[in-house]
Amino acid sequence: MGVYEELGLSPAINASGKMTALGGSVLDDTVVAAMAEAARNHVVMDDLMKVAGDVIAKATGAEDGCPTTGAASGIAIAVAALIAGTDPDRIERLPDPGDRPSEVLLLKGHSVNFGAPVRQMVALGGGRVVEIGSVNKVSVAHLEGAVTERTAALLYIQSHHTVHKGSVSLADMIAVGRRHDIPVIVDAAAEDDLRHWPATGADLVVYSGGKAIGGPTSGLVCGRRALIEACRAQYTGIARPMKVGKETVLGLLQALRGYGDDETGDGGRERMTALAARLGQLPGVTATVERDEAGRSIYRAVLTVDPAAAGRDAQEIARELAAGSPPVFLRDHQANIGRLSIDPRPITADDEAELARRITALLGG
Repeated sequence: MGVYEELGLSPAINASGKMTALGGSVLDDTVVAAMAEAARNHVVMDDLMKVAGDVIAKATGAEDGCPTTGAASGIAIAVAALIAGTDPDRIERLPDPGDRPSEVLLLKGHSVNFGAPVRQMVALGGGRVVEIGSVNKVSVAHLEGAVTERTAALLYIQSHHTVHKGSVSLADMIAVGRRHDIPVIVDAAAEDDLRHWPATGADLVVYSGGKAIGGPTSGLVCGRRALIEACRAQYTGIARPMKVGKETVLGLLQALRGYGDDETGDGGRERMTALAARLGQLPGVTATVERDEAGRSIYRAVLTVDPAAAGRDAQEIARELAAGSPPVFLRDHQANIGRLSIDPRPITADDEAELARRITALLGG
């Protein structure tokens, strides 16, 4: 009996992606080993955090880096660093910014909820979000006109959750930041090209360690050395309840060292093409293969459900699969418009076979 079964739980089949709600990533043996070794020894945490910064810098191409408990805490810490810097008094007063600039400009189409509102993460760091433009229409002039002496940062969210139509590009946002000497933070939580986003000229970039990187539930901030020093300083303030343990730091660093070693090259396209061909024969299901909407090299099988022919709609299919044993979770962000996706990254060959069997049994194919 496994550790989950001992608690009365059933391990899930995760075809949704590297999702926080399903525990992030399944860890590589080398990551587990690094975490186990870290757990057996003491270390000076300040020294570990600085050495970790060197490893993060090498992996991302940035000047320095700071481990965090996740991308969400990374946003809060980055905002706090830009408001309080390394001043102990200001750090201890946060989230009250005092007389410091604290407005964080955010495109309205980027004001998303990724399990919690991004606005709340900014507020934890002492910032106040100012939304710019409309969800599907915002110009450089909108952004430029919102800059005042109270502006502390510009925040750009790179995610499938955000609206890109009619929006300002990151390059344009960075140009505005340069003109006004205002730092730009990029939340690239689930992105898989770790060197791309720091190379854009963003001052701070936030990643999740438990998604594309394949590490434990964790995250990191990378960027300019002086700003990363301020990020580390926040662990004596608002980041104290977000502190990252030695085991997690070592697991994250091992995942970074091994990142990209197991790339297959096709992003799951071949597997998902075969699966789509199989599931597309079920009544009421049209199956295709689509590339990730945020541009990453991930190919998913997409099932478009005709409720009349399938006997249930996409939302009902997702609920019934999740309620079974073992629970099966599809990517259901678009279930309300009849679309369900299958992400190849978290599922093994056995998971894939069980998933196909369950969907087939459900739809009577």
